[in-house]
Amino acid sequence: MDFSPITFIASSFAMLLFLLALTPFLRLNQRLLITIGFSLTTIASLLATIAGIWAVSSGIPYQVIVPLGLPDLPFHLRLDLLSGFFLVVVGLLSFFVSIYSIGYVKGYLGHRSITSLVVFYALFLAGMLLVVLADDAFFFLISWEMMAAASYFLVLFEDEKIENRRAAFLYLVVAHVGAIAILLSFGIMAGLATGFTGFGSYTFDAMRETELPVGWASVAFLLAFFGFSAKAGVIPLHVWLPEAHPVAPSNVSALMSGVMLKTAIYGIVRVVFDLIGVFPWWWGALVLVFGLVSAVMGVLYALMQHDLKRLLAYHSVENIGIILIGIGLAMIFTSFDMSLLAALALIAGLYHTLNHAMFKGLLFMGAGAVLQATHERNMEEMGGLIRYMPWTAVLFLIGCISISALPPFNGFVSEWLTYQAFLLSPALPSPLLNLLIPLGAALLALTSALAAACFVKAFGVTFLGHQRGQHQGQVHEVRWSMRIGMLLAALTCLVLGVMPTFMIKWMDPIAEDLVGGTIAASASGFGWMWLTPIAAERASYSAPIAFLGILSVVVATYLLLHTRPGAIRRVPLWDCGFEKITNRMQYTATSFAMPLRRIFGYLFNIKEHVRQLPPATHPSFPERLHYHLKVRDRFWGWLYQPVVDASFWLSRRIGRMQHGHIQVYLIYSFVTIVVLLIFLR
Repeated sequence: MDFSPITFIASSFAMLLFLLALTPFLRLNQRLLITIGFSLTTIASLLATIAGIWAVSSGIPYQVIVPLGLPDLPFHLRLDLLSGFFLVVVGLLSFFVSIYSIGYVKGYLGHRSITSLVVFYALFLAGMLLVVLADDAFFFLISWEMMAAASYFLVLFEDEKIENRRAAFLYLVVAHVGAIAILLSFGIMAGLATGFTGFGSYTFDAMRETELPVGWASVAFLLAFFGFSAKAGVIPLHVWLPEAHPVAPSNVSALMSGVMLKTAIYGIVRVVFDLIGVFPWWWGALVLVFGLVSAVMGVLYALMQHDLKRLLAYHSVENIGIILIGIGLAMIFTSFDMSLLAALALIAGLYHTLNHAMFKGLLFMGAGAVLQATHERNMEEMGGLIRYMPWTAVLFLIGCISISALPPFNGFVSEWLTYQAFLLSPALPSPLLNLLIPLGAALLALTSALAAACFVKAFGVTFLGHQRGQHQGQVHEVRWSMRIGMLLAALTCLVLGVMPTFMIKWMDPIAEDLVGGTIAASASGFGWMWLTPIAAERASYSAPIAFLGILSVVVATYLLLHTRPGAIRRVPLWDCGFEKITNRMQYTATSFAMPLRRIFGYLFNIKEHVRQLPPATHPSFPERLHYHLKVRDRFWGWLYQPVVDASFWLSRRIGRMQHGHIQVYLIYSFVTIVVLLIFLR
């Protein structure tokens, strides 16, 4: 038997199908269903990862035609360099999350049936894998809808809660509005390929070979960008994301935030660089602007949150923005035939795509571990968890360092490459771009600083200090399978941060295929230890040396403190003159964000007031205060609330037609028939 990447991906789908067929027989033994179900998804994810690594390494595209679907419309699949890369993104995080899920989902035993969770989890994985393999518009949209529908039911898993039903409905509406835009975009590209006379051009191959007029190409791009941005959570289409991700089971949140959003990034890259190919520079400027706005606004909204999972959801908006910055720069450089810089920017964007999948998956898994141990998402009810959950605390800290773009972890490498794309940009023949690019570099730096502040808050308030909630003494470390899933993701963050030259060498053929440039030779011009994106004279960074330097300082400090007797003295805490320090005296998530809320408050819809509660012996010495703070997303009030209000207003008006009188309905029927006879005769 000849093995190829197709063999592995076909085996992966066979595993998922086998699980779906097996589920009805295991539904009566829920514990066994969890073990077998998530073990099979673990194997399926690993096989998909191997297929992706192999496809990118070999550089050979594989095409398969499956005789299913409508008559004369078979399904086309293609595993090429870009599909292979995204198979690795989807498969690798799914592999870690599936291991984690074996322990996490057991937390539901005795409370509710998990049969639907297993079924839709498998369909969700299959949908994401098929999206990146589809090679025609028909099959792509079927896979897209399969992914959206499965994730909708996963968000709705705990459907007795009204917030879950609201979030799932909002997600479904935005997802389908986006899908309609994508459908129209493919319709334009396919129609122009054959002159709207048949369905022969619905394949991506036909679209690739068609040279679109600039006007129609721009319409197709704008529709596709709108549709994929709705799925990716680009501002202002992000409103579903902070609602749906927090209420889904945490293993699902990890996949939705870590990899489902990346299928939208895949769609943008596929349409722009592969299907259309030639485009004006303003497309890239548009993507860059939306990326910058999403990065800055996403991190600011995250800073205001005290719900741990909602905070992470808003950070996905921020990181999608950083990815779009890289892609937007690559589009600008490509339109001016600067293939070297285009390759640098594209690899920066794709590298951050992989990095974000790893550290965001790790953070959501960590949040799920905290949620399972404390039954709380509100950080104000946590604190001091490091004493009871040391494994989770350390692994969550690695995720915080990675997403804050601090060396030696992976977030630093991809953001540093994005900075290099900004800093190495020459003067471009456009005054607008020459203003936008340095401004973009400054905003990216601001985003990184705010992200670091946000995760100091998230880790400090959750794991350090004193406990604040009602769960004191009841918290314990999570199961080993959950720790292993998080540990593997954390190790991947470290490897991606310490070995960037190997990763860039592996990804280089993707850039060559899409933008015609490569950076692997220049990036490792001084050996694998030094990352020199364009030339050593311009910029260099040695991730292994940085890692060894940081490790040496940590080890030396530990040895100095623990090998000398008396080096560590434990003394009572300085209490600033108070008689006894209590957990009410420490920083909360709300108080930590207060300075930034004062500075950037005009960007939010903030309602804040303090009320003195009786009894009080004197106004200067109140015994109790009630503090109320509500921070809302301004985009909801500006864009979505008017639509909601108009819908309700229209519904109430139309509802008046419903009287319950049969004679009124007969009049409606009579008028309808008369109108039809007049206009359709």
